[in-house]
Amino acid sequence: MDKKMIGANLRRIREGQGLSQSEAADRSGISRLAYRNIETGSSTPKVSTLQNIAAGMGVKLQDLFVPVRTLKNVRFRALKKMNSRENILCEVARWLDDFNLLEDLLNQKEPYCLADLPGELSKTKRVSRAKKAAALVRTKLELGEKDPIRDISGLLESCGIKVYPLTLASDGFFGLSVSEKDGGPAIIVNVWDRISVERWIFSAAHELGHLLLHINAYDVQKSIEDSDEEKEANIFASYFLMPEKAFDSEWNDTYGLYFLDRVYKVKHIFQVSYKTVLYRLAEKHGPGVWGKFQAAYKSRHGKTLKFTDEPEAIPPEEFGQAPEILRAHEPDSLSPSNFMEDRLSKLVREAIEQEKITLSRGAEILRLDLESMRERIASWY
Repeated sequence: MDKKMIGANLRRIREGQGLSQSEAADRSGISRLAYRNIETGSSTPKVSTLQNIAAGMGVKLQDLFVPVRTLKNVRFRALKKMNSRENILCEVARWLDDFNLLEDLLNQKEPYCLADLPGELSKTKRVSRAKKAAALVRTKLELGEKDPIRDISGLLESCGIKVYPLTLASDGFFGLSVSEKDGGPAIIVNVWDRISVERWIFSAAHELGHLLLHINAYDVQKSIEDSDEEKEANIFASYFLMPEKAFDSEWNDTYGLYFLDRVYKVKHIFQVSYKTVLYRLAEKHGPGVWGKFQAAYKSRHGKTLKFTDEPEAIPPEEFGQAPEILRAHEPDSLSPSNFMEDRLSKLVREAIEQEKITLSRGAEILRLDLESMRERIASWY
């Protein structure tokens, strides 16, 4: 029994849940001193004691014994200090290891088709780099000038980027990304149900921007956002999801509709927030579009959006920096089915059917309990 590993896992889990040692001890039905000695690795606990601790902390017993790989080449920034940061990184490391294992078992490694772009873009002046990157990626992925992106998760996975929809109750963390050096490239998106689906999609595109434009800044020790890099990733995401010619064409096609309906229709075509549409219009026509939208919204719905939901006269370079709206506040919002990862599920099904992994291992990889896994298998067609 590795006392140090058990202690390190306990500390990580406890801090991730925001608990003191006394609170963790109370949940586990042991004294604070006994708990402290286990967490510091100064005593050898009985298995029954560890079972009580695991039950009290709401984790599996095996979570206390499993060594966790340390990710280093990660871009993990958040708007707020996060107690769960270490837990998230551990979960991502395990997910990546499971994903890579399945690819190896099935001999289905997907090559990273954008690997040469960071070097090419590093030679471009920063003032025009984000828009150039968006155009280059769309060309590389064989997207036409006017083609909207219907399935960003599938598109990213088709070019060798792993996608992980992770649920975390936090309005200060939207996503992170991992470089090739640590088993990626991978993009992790917070799909908490109080964050709009539009934001999920934008976060995925935003992290792709970081992978292409800021790969040299991938360092797990850094947790403070670089405002210039964030702005550049936001510009990339905007033009990747909504190319200029495509936007102009779709916007002009709605010429005879109410202003509100024009915004709603265009936002649905490109699967972006109404804010993304308004920012683009503000770039072209000035900040007056914000007030026009407010007036139109109030006229139709009888209320005005709050300032935090609809910032006024924000300059284009501040794109994406305002407080993000919750899904409930996104007018005419998208469905969660618009952002659905499916490659890992496909690999798990094939591995089970080929008897390369067990049903219980498949459930573990997909983070499902056995009953849910059996229900999924019963539904396979």
